[in-house]
Amino acid sequence: MSEHLAFALALHDVLAADRTANACWSPYSVAGALGLASLAARGETRDQLLALLGPGNADLLAGSTPNDEAVFAVANTLWAAEDVEVEPGFTKGLATWPGAKSRQAPFATDPEAARKLINADVAETTHDLIPELIGAGQLGTDTVATLVNALYLKTAWLGTFSDTAPLPFHAPGGAVEVPTMRREAKMRHAAVDGWQAVSLPAHGDVEAVVLLPDGDLGALAPDRFDALVAALEFRQVELFLPRLALGTSANLKSVLTRLGVEKLFEPDGDLTGLTPDPRVLVDEVVHEAVLKVDEEGLEGAAATAVVFRSVAFEGYVEPHTVRVDRPHLFLVRHARTGAVYFLAQVVDPS
Repeated sequence: MSEHLAFALALHDVLAADRTANACWSPYSVAGALGLASLAARGETRDQLLALLGPGNADLLAGSTPNDEAVFAVANTLWAAEDVEVEPGFTKGLATWPGAKSRQAPFATDPEAARKLINADVAETTHDLIPELIGAGQLGTDTVATLVNALYLKTAWLGTFSDTAPLPFHAPGGAVEVPTMRREAKMRHAAVDGWQAVSLPAHGDVEAVVLLPDGDLGALAPDRFDALVAALEFRQVELFLPRLALGTSANLKSVLTRLGVEKLFEPDGDLTGLTPDPRVLVDEVVHEAVLKVDEEGLEGAAATAVVFRSVAFEGYVEPHTVRVDRPHLFLVRHARTGAVYFLAQVVDPS
């Protein structure tokens, strides 16, 4: 079982616990930002992060870059206050991450200007899909550093949809008509233990996987996902899939503490891997993701900020029809490594 997948599904179960509401987030971006935070952490603080992420997190993310057939951008940036002494070991570790940058920001003298600098950099990486990751008031004069992961992905399907038409989608509040795309082709499909899966390959070594429960949308255990993926095999499929345009922003501190990452946010946590100042803790982890799916392909962007503060400072075959007309999960991942770029809970695509 992939440690990254276990992380993605565990966080999803807490972040999207309300199965009657849409949700969209990027396990890749959150894992990237928390992976950078683990470079700053020591002792129990680091152990808690690695227990959630898995020890191979950095290598997985570094090896999960789509090829040139997809448009992909990633930035991993340290924004540090001008007077903060950054440990050389952290700077060296950061340099091994894709899109690594170190920048200064005037947190102590002008936190609003620092916020605008960070947001502008995120907007550039995400092609303006995320223009304001950090909201007003989320940085202060006691902010000492912010670690930011930003991600953008755009790719086209290998094959296209057609015959888009309004069709009913059985949302929790009742059936609604939504623009629904149709495609008939040989696709990888599986049905295991109350779930169906359909794989949609895209350019750049990217694939989308539709995970459709037979009944109500509930938790998907990693071993069940593994069984679904292992059972995928080509067959003639007639797929009906709604267009998507989802976006979610969230503060992840309470989510992470529920999953055992506590020391990161406590005054006695050890973040001396970033700076020798022992009074530093993480104040909040901010996340935003956007995902769009249409007949041509998919486009998504995500960003995560970890805010550090000082505590004192063939011939025709009858197709198997899959109607994605009820709540389901929609996962976009790197096909070779399994790194999950986006994980969406779709309960009402209207």
